[in-house]
Amino acid sequence: MQLLSTFARKYPLQSLLTVLALLFAGVAEGFGISIFIPLINLILNPEVVATAEVDSSSSQIELMLEDMLNDVLASFGLNHTIAGLLAIFFLCILLKSFLLMLANRQVGYAVANIATDLRLDLLRALFASRWEYFVRQPVGKLTNAIATEANRAASAFMLSAKIVSAGAEALVFTTLAFFVSWKGTLLSFVVGAIILFGLRRYVKKAKRAGKQQTKLLQSLIAFMTDCLNSIKPLKAMGREYASSEVLRTHTERLNRSLQKQVLSKAMLKALQEPIVMAFIALTLYAALIHLEMSLVSILAMVYLVRRVLKNVQHIQEEYQKLVIYESAYWALEEKIKKSEGERETELGHETPEFKRCIRFKNINFAYGQKNVLTDVSLEMPMGRFVSLIGPSGAGKTTIADLVTGLLRPQRGDIWIDDRPLAAIDVAQWRNMIGYVPQELLLLHDTILVNVTLGDRKFCEEDVKRALIAAGAWEFVSKLKQGVHTIVGERGSKLSGGQRQRIAIARALVNDPKLLILDEATTALDPENESAICRTLIALRGRIAILAISHQSAMLEAAEIAYRLENGAVKLIKDETIEGDRNPAQVDVITASPPKRRSATA
Repeated sequence: MQLLSTFARKYPLQSLLTVLALLFAGVAEGFGISIFIPLINLILNPEVVATAEVDSSSSQIELMLEDMLNDVLASFGLNHTIAGLLAIFFLCILLKSFLLMLANRQVGYAVANIATDLRLDLLRALFASRWEYFVRQPVGKLTNAIATEANRAASAFMLSAKIVSAGAEALVFTTLAFFVSWKGTLLSFVVGAIILFGLRRYVKKAKRAGKQQTKLLQSLIAFMTDCLNSIKPLKAMGREYASSEVLRTHTERLNRSLQKQVLSKAMLKALQEPIVMAFIALTLYAALIHLEMSLVSILAMVYLVRRVLKNVQHIQEEYQKLVIYESAYWALEEKIKKSEGERETELGHETPEFKRCIRFKNINFAYGQKNVLTDVSLEMPMGRFVSLIGPSGAGKTTIADLVTGLLRPQRGDIWIDDRPLAAIDVAQWRNMIGYVPQELLLLHDTILVNVTLGDRKFCEEDVKRALIAAGAWEFVSKLKQGVHTIVGERGSKLSGGQRQRIAIARALVNDPKLLILDEATTALDPENESAICRTLIALRGRIAILAISHQSAMLEAAEIAYRLENGAVKLIKDETIEGDRNPAQVDVITASPPKRRSATA
């Protein structure tokens, strides 16, 4: 029941409107059903209804109901006749149907809104989390949470509404049964408690199966996502069958869990029906032999007890489904709370400009106990092409992550002109950066969408300008559909060099002041790499470029180059320093920042 109270607290308005609509629908049906007592009396014994005064409590209650109905009929100008009673009954059913339609519509809207809210909450929390936390999250588990767990969690709200609806109806029919016979009402309470208590084991089994399904779906989709992302090398090595064997094992375990769920649901439903019918027979026997009720009251009592027990049965069935789905809700809530707890610490609020230089001053950084950067100092002047080389694991990408504010140094400062990065609004700073990673992500969509990423603030002219700057317009303009050409899955319809230029255009479309290329040309052949370098050289003077690479072509194209090794950085090239430097001496320059020709260099 914790989930029911959680939904009520988290979605109070939707829950209140749903409960009210369902409650009024139950009241309308209950009022319509209450007409049956005087209606049957009028049909079977009209002379008693008209003249008799009786002493039994059941007949007094029947007369009380008739008096109430007489007042209602009179207010509508109707007579106490079969036609009048049937008219009221028909209106009650219409009213109930209308209220149920409103309730179901409200539930449907709420389910859709809850699924959307949960997805957006998770995405917002993830995107706002620290980079170190974000990169540790398996993509498959996040995909499962957004696609599967959000739907299952929203379905839990729908089941909660059905439980409330069944509870409201049970309350109405119990109230009517109390007016007919308090003894019969007490009996229905006892029977309902026996059903709920006696069959609770099958609800617990379903709950365990639901938890298991949530865990198995997470691991299955996570592994499947990784396999699909790596399908080319797997097929190339003939290893796809090994992966499919693991997927088969996961799927079979999930299937066994589903079978347990199906069995528990089938057992619950199979046992409920005979128990309900047995107690209805017991109620009928008690009413005929021991309670000395009239025929009309007996018929009404049996009908009402039947409805109460059917609602109890329905509540248990829906609750069984609810406990199957609730594990998905708690799993999703846990992901959201963990992501919110790992929220990225805000830096400052000052507006960055970057007119002169980015400076690293005595930066130290470590991943846990592993020291990566030690007392690193370097400069990236505005408008200059800076290359950063070094062996794998030396910390080159770490420097890029520090520049973008994704990571924070444990010691030292990063300066943007005369302002420390810690004092700058990091969101505004990142809007001034274009980033091209080693592993390109091209969407299975048009070139236009791949450059803009769906951002509507960019028009086709902006895309064309970025493509020209990236050296991609020449081949794009020759395509039959131009920028509206579909690039295929992960850009499979384009060559490696073309994909790279599309990625550079994406980084340039926002007019960045700093362009970072993280091993962006590693997978290219020398010819394509040289062409990319020529494109980057053409950008010199307009923006600052930081190119992280192992390749000699990037080193040759750069104006300033640093080598990063063993946690330390060395300046190995600087074409902006006054005078000529002996190439043989270049490699021994220390990590102190280079002297620039002028403040605007």
